[in-house]
Amino acid sequence: MKLRHLFPELERRDGEIVATFGNARLVKRLDCRFELRGGSDQDRAEAREWISLFLHEAVIVPAGRPN
Repeated sequence: MKLRHLFPELERRDGEIVATFGNARLVKRLDCRFELRGGSDQDRAEAREWISLFLHEAVIVPAGRPN
């Protein structure tokens, strides 16, 4: 099975996956902004905690927001 079937967001080519937290994915977009995609509330809370510790300079934009 190809990875694009497991992770359809890889096919979008609009950013790079930096880290995963359960089903949530932290993506660095081509415009150098970070976006948190998918996941449960618990996954997203874990991601926000990790971001606050290790990537505190990042500004997270809502998923699907163009700019």
